[in-house]
Amino acid sequence: MSKRIAILATNGFEESELKSPKEHLEQQGWTAEIVSLKSGTIKAWAEKNWGKEYNVDKTLDEVTSSDYDALVLPGGVINPDLLRRHDNAIAFVKAFFDEKKPVAAICHGPQILINAEVVDGRELTSFMSIRKDLENAGANWTDKEVVVDNGLVTSRTPDDLPAFNKKMVEEIKEGKHELQRS
Repeated sequence: MSKRIAILATNGFEESELKSPKEHLEQQGWTAEIVSLKSGTIKAWAEKNWGKEYNVDKTLDEVTSSDYDALVLPGGVINPDLLRRHDNAIAFVKAFFDEKKPVAAICHGPQILINAEVVDGRELTSFMSIRKDLENAGANWTDKEVVVDNGLVTSRTPDDLPAFNKKMVEEIKEGKHELQRS
């Protein structure tokens, strides 16, 4: 079945954390669209310097969460920090949780989940430098290559991309997830 996935990013995303999931999603025969704050292009961060520019498919003003089956949040130090300053980006992220759709966030990507107020009581992982931020927001942080909690897939670094991509696809195939708390 055809799926449409939003990849929310802006300047300063970690290149491998957008490129690898996007390619993996497209290998499934699905559509993966880069959604950003402005039209045109956004610039990647690749290891220790600016990387390539990527075309933005849609702006946040042009789409809603109902247009998509799932959401991917790449990391990078700059990208999530810029996104979480915009109410429309936070609302877009929160809507996927309200609709119980799969969300996959890697590295620093979970920072925007804090501002969307969706981490309280959830098990997840991230780049280790934002561990305390996530714990202070109520998350149960664990140091694993990939963690899945009711449709939320998280990973730590680009080294975890193979496991991240695999679990992301599994959760998207499963579809909506009812939040279950014991």
